[in-house]
Amino acid sequence: MPPPDDGCHHNPNEDDENSPTSPLNFLDQNYQELHQNCLAENTLYSDELFPPDNSSIGLFDDESPEVDLSQVVWKRPSELVSDPKLIVDDVSRFDYAQGSVLGNCWFLAAIGALTFEKDIMKQVLPTEQSFTKDYAGIFHFRFWRFGKWIDVVIDDQLPTIDDELLFVCSKTSNEFWPALLEKAYAKVCGSYADLNAGFISEALMDFTGGTHMYYELNTAPADLWKIMECAFMSKTLMGCGSNTVTTPKENELLHGIVAEHAYTVTGVFEVTSDENPVHLVRLLNPWGEEEWRGDWSDGSPLWDTVCEEVRKICHEVLNNGEFWMSMEDFTTIFGSIDICCLCPDFLDASSECHWTSKRYFGRWNAGTTAGGDIIKTETFWTNPQFRVTIDELNEACASGQRPENILVSLMQNHEKRNRNSQNNYDIGFYVFEMRSQSGRFSLEFFIDREPVAQTDFVWLREVMKFFRLEPGEYLIVPCTENPGEAASFVLSVFSKNETHFEHIQETSE
Repeated sequence: MPPPDDGCHHNPNEDDENSPTSPLNFLDQNYQELHQNCLAENTLYSDELFPPDNSSIGLFDDESPEVDLSQVVWKRPSELVSDPKLIVDDVSRFDYAQGSVLGNCWFLAAIGALTFEKDIMKQVLPTEQSFTKDYAGIFHFRFWRFGKWIDVVIDDQLPTIDDELLFVCSKTSNEFWPALLEKAYAKVCGSYADLNAGFISEALMDFTGGTHMYYELNTAPADLWKIMECAFMSKTLMGCGSNTVTTPKENELLHGIVAEHAYTVTGVFEVTSDENPVHLVRLLNPWGEEEWRGDWSDGSPLWDTVCEEVRKICHEVLNNGEFWMSMEDFTTIFGSIDICCLCPDFLDASSECHWTSKRYFGRWNAGTTAGGDIIKTETFWTNPQFRVTIDELNEACASGQRPENILVSLMQNHEKRNRNSQNNYDIGFYVFEMRSQSGRFSLEFFIDREPVAQTDFVWLREVMKFFRLEPGEYLIVPCTENPGEAASFVLSVFSKNETHFEHIQETSE
């Protein structure tokens, strides 16, 4: 199946052929070859690189529930049920519930968003697989990791205790796509334990390979609900995180929302209540239970104030983890929202406006190109430098609904197999207006020069900023906060202007 047309033109500085339909083989395992070998030999596949033993479960921290690993038995779905299916009646956000052992609500909330976008789901879960035709105990999934699509092979042996799945489980007993998807992602991250704790943005990006936008809700733009509404009309995945609480009283004010927990954003809707417009947001708890109990919840009397037609569309009294709340309550109780789309075209009203993307794979090397932040005057200029030239927008595109015309994303990668063994550095970037010159900019250029845009330094996998630049030439300098911190990085520039992007390599005179 061809990849969905996302409207963005991509121009990476490496193999242009890498895509969801032409991914790299993770750990050099070729699904087609392994599958055919199993069929020819009439054997069921067993993955030596993610074996059915405790090394694949991994080591949990002290705060995780205790698991007696000696009781774990790895079983294939056919050993658990008589009629296993990969998918039963299409994929749905209600197909699964989070297991009690693994704190991976961030990953499962992202799966909830994934189920809404069938084209993206088919990228992640290739459709030719089943437990019947050409079944050989082998499956494969595709993820976007640090700028490259990879194809991940697994066997279908799953960890169980007393014939119950240890981690994510399906609400339909013979449906196994959630458990197999979780296993494939655990393999990529190093082990199941490496899925413990994370940010929903990681999985959203790994499912799409697209643009990530992040908003802190206490400082979000006034038209955020409109942005969310437009996003739902596009191929977009959304998730959010609830606030931290420090006292029982604060927890009581959450009215059923779990503190420091990831949720899927599953819908937005405007209703008229007593002749007043109200913006609503629909959310899903990946636990499959425990819902909001405040205004516009399942049992709220406010539903009696809207017309019957709207109640039929929106109002269901089911303890399935999904619920509505007002935008006002949403921005109070939740701390942030992540929007991940194949392309940010949805932000503009004009159909003439098409965003483009450029990507560069680089590295900070200790002693040479890891210069630290701008405060480190003597070494900052040694960081990698990138020239960006922004052309004038055409009139139709310039009339788009939002002023921002560029999104810059910086992602770090320590290249370690186990996700939780990677201690992220604080990373960020600066953008400066510049004059045309050949070669790199030296220390003198940066003295007393104010950037036109910059990010805070954060220890997350990725930092991004969505902003406006006037036509002209600019210099982007990605860096770690401290000199000498070595890591690979991916710098991506998305823009709705024609943009020229290059790594400045030669030394200035």
